[in-house]
Amino acid sequence: MLIIFKSDITPEQLENVRERVLAEGCEAHVVRGVYRVTINVLGDDSKLDPEELKSYEGVTEVISVMNPYQLVSRDFHKQDTEIKVKDVIFGPGRFVVMAGPCAVENEEQTMRIARAVRKAGANVLRGGAYKPRSSPYNFQGMGEEGLKILKRASVETGMPIITEALDSRSLEQVYKYGDIIQIGTRNMQNFSLLKEVGRLDKPVMLKRGMSSTIDEWLMAAEYVMAGGNTRILLCERGIRSFDARHTRNVVDLSAVPVVKALSHLPVVIDPSHGTGRRDSILPMSLASVAVGAHAVMIDVHDDAQHALCDGAQAITPVDFEKIMEDIRKVARALDKTVEVPR
Repeated sequence: MLIIFKSDITPEQLENVRERVLAEGCEAHVVRGVYRVTINVLGDDSKLDPEELKSYEGVTEVISVMNPYQLVSRDFHKQDTEIKVKDVIFGPGRFVVMAGPCAVENEEQTMRIARAVRKAGANVLRGGAYKPRSSPYNFQGMGEEGLKILKRASVETGMPIITEALDSRSLEQVYKYGDIIQIGTRNMQNFSLLKEVGRLDKPVMLKRGMSSTIDEWLMAAEYVMAGGNTRILLCERGIRSFDARHTRNVVDLSAVPVVKALSHLPVVIDPSHGTGRRDSILPMSLASVAVGAHAVMIDVHDDAQHALCDGAQAITPVDFEKIMEDIRKVARALDKTVEVPR
């Protein structure tokens, strides 16, 4: 159950309702948004009468939510959420392209690729400074020095940065240098990390766990939003397949309309990690536009054979230019605006 209040609710009015909820053995989670205040009722709310709650001073609406995720659901927020990151807007009718190297390897490499993707029309610079790898012997990223390189590339190109945090320590650094905090597939259910991110004031992109259901994914987003951070992007990055020989993962395109029906949050697709194959990036990027996603994130490298991370899925800057041209064509046909770099 969600109890929604007027924006000018007084502390006394809010406390009266909160005490009523607590009296029935439920938890009363207060969320203070920009435009309204809500109480997210957790637990068995069957003894709470919505009509009685509406009679309390300051209450404007009481919504019964059947899903375990309440704040991220459309029951809570009917309209699509728009998220602005500097001059880039994620939301309805728009399509954002995030691109860059999977991993920051050195300053020269990162600056070259950043300039190339910016010229082709990318809106956000992606790059990993902390890399969670399956093998402990693989390249683990440059850490803070990589973040500093990304920041210099961002200052030169004007693109905001999206980069991954792995734990509390790296989260502090990512928050310091980045503009969008990425939570990767392996950390989707790292609830302590999600709670920490929920207390921050920067947007979060939450990748779907490689073996997670849609409900589990949305519940993970609920952890972030319950902490007060409402600027969440949901990223479909491919789920585990039994046919790993041909596609490392399976990009669940059907998840996009399903999630858009269940939630008001923008949806992103990562065709690079989703397929692990550079020859699949173009068709999956175009399919992302067609299926209704709000953004894609693409790995770009100008020397993929010698890339320190996921070279098999990285496309060249030249190929990225072609993909951008085709994305614009499909977007125009569907009356969508591809965000234009400023």
